[in-house]
Amino acid sequence: KKEVIMLESLLGSINKERVLIFLFCRQIGYAKEIAEFFQVPLTPIQNQLNNLENANILVSQQQGRTRLFQINPRYPFLKELQTLLEKAIEFYPENLRGSLLNNRRRPRRKGKIL
Repeated sequence: KKEVIMLESLLGSINKERVLIFLFCRQIGYAKEIAEFFQVPLTPIQNQLNNLENANILVSQQQGRTRLFQINPRYPFLKELQTLLEKAIEFYPENLRGSLLNNRRRPRRKGKIL
């Protein structure tokens, strides 16, 4: 995957950008899913998720053993953040944008033709 860095200088971290872009596109996600998508180590992603949650930009909920994160719908600058992320995603390569927006959550039915 070709790396795209749009907001790193503004946000202070490429992993913060990755987390926000992923959650903006998919609405919900967990640390390992985000790390595997961008093929990066898990710990920096977990750190950014925790930092963003402590800043009330993200909220999380426990589902079994998995902690699911999403952008806080009550964040005071939500519209501005969404506008910024929406603009940034326009500059991502088509293949990366497509795979970010492809939000398949359930497994394929057994025997279904690809």
